[in-house]
Amino acid sequence: MKKNITAVFALIVSLLFSLPTMAEEENAAQFSYFTLEPEITTNFITEGRKLGFINVRVDLMVDDPSLIQMLEYHQPLIRDTIIEVLSQENEVRVKSLSGRESIRKACLDKVNEILLAETNQKVIADLLFTKYLYQ
Repeated sequence: MKKNITAVFALIVSLLFSLPTMAEEENAAQFSYFTLEPEITTNFITEGRKLGFINVRVDLMVDDPSLIQMLEYHQPLIRDTIIEVLSQENEVRVKSLSGRESIRKACLDKVNEILLAETNQKVIADLLFTKYLYQ
């Protein structure tokens, strides 16, 4: 009898602790991702006569799945904006970890700025480099 009471009590306690978690999951934003295809390859500024290349795969995170269609429509504009930002970067920033993060943030800000002018709303929640290669 004592084992049954303990088991029922443990079940009730576990349910009570899991209820707030379930409610939070229902209220959480539904993020969706859009990958720019194909990957972006462009030059960056280097010292001397050698060429510097950077290759990135970009994923755009939106907090509303219905915005994916808008991203597909504006994909050429988004790609051009990211290429513009990357091609203006120097070798030191491209090759450093902190520089990579500042480039990512610059791309996010510039893309949101351009999309705000086109759509009158902030579209992108975050921009991620899921592949980042340089030479």
